[in-house]
Amino acid sequence: MSAKPRIKLIFTGGTISMRDDAGKGAVPVLSGADLLKDVPGLEEFCEVDVHDFGQLPGPHMTPDRMFDLSKLADASIKEGFDAVLLTHGTDTLEETAYLMDLRHTAESPITFVGAMRTSSQLSWDGPINLFEACRVAADPRARGRGVMVVMNSTVFAASEVTKTYTEALDTFQSPDIGPIGTFDGKELLWLREPKRKQLVGDSLEYGVGLVVASAGDDGSLIDHCVQRGDKGVVIEALGRGNLPPPMAAAAKRAVDAGVLVVLTSRCWGGRVSGTYGYEGGGARLKELGLVFAPGIPGHKARMLAMAALGAGYDAERLRSWLAE
Repeated sequence: MSAKPRIKLIFTGGTISMRDDAGKGAVPVLSGADLLKDVPGLEEFCEVDVHDFGQLPGPHMTPDRMFDLSKLADASIKEGFDAVLLTHGTDTLEETAYLMDLRHTAESPITFVGAMRTSSQLSWDGPINLFEACRVAADPRARGRGVMVVMNSTVFAASEVTKTYTEALDTFQSPDIGPIGTFDGKELLWLREPKRKQLVGDSLEYGVGLVVASAGDDGSLIDHCVQRGDKGVVIEALGRGNLPPPMAAAAKRAVDAGVLVVLTSRCWGGRVSGTYGYEGGGARLKELGLVFAPGIPGHKARMLAMAALGAGYDAERLRSWLAE
């Protein structure tokens, strides 16, 4: 093993690779090697090997690409790299990171990094974010902490983090529990160990719909997901985990049709629970067979459902896994 940690940098693009040269909007132009030129000092504590996966804006990332990235990260660790670092567009970063954390069983850390400003803007945050992500990846204390997101001098667990604002530098937050680490100047401070759960399968089930509840919703979107052949449906419910009665009836029809129905909340933080027993209330939804997600937003619950179905889980097995 090298005296310095060897880091595989998997470059997927994102805002960190973008520039607006013509005043018509930022587009990806930088490669992984280009980024490293703007980050001096890495050679003092690590060795970085670049793999250019692509120049993909966040909205161009797909579940199959996310799954490929997960396999590529695992293969890099098996090849002998001490850590893996991925650049990623922030719009879908948390989904890829969460999926990878579900599948990642090795002690070697994986870090994700992005940027909220492009290289053509003042105070571009790409270089400092990349530098600090390398610091985290190279730190021996990062081992066993799974997949992490490093942004704005803060370290978050992939299972807990979400993007909260459209353009703020501190957009990534863990609303209910906070970060697992932070930088105090040049010093990296670890605050706690993340809580992680692994769910490893050989494939993903891409047929999972996502429906957001709203007042008076008639449930037709849930019915549509079932009619088009989806194997799973994730519902972002109201508040503590409640649905308008017609939407609850549609959820029951989906369960009766053998579809995995996962419930989470459209709220920014908190968990769904069987608090209310009225028609459409959480207690009634539990009785109908819906699986309550563990305090994650709908887009991450969708990745969980994809991974669970791909691993052969049904509702009961996923419910038991969540309770472990």
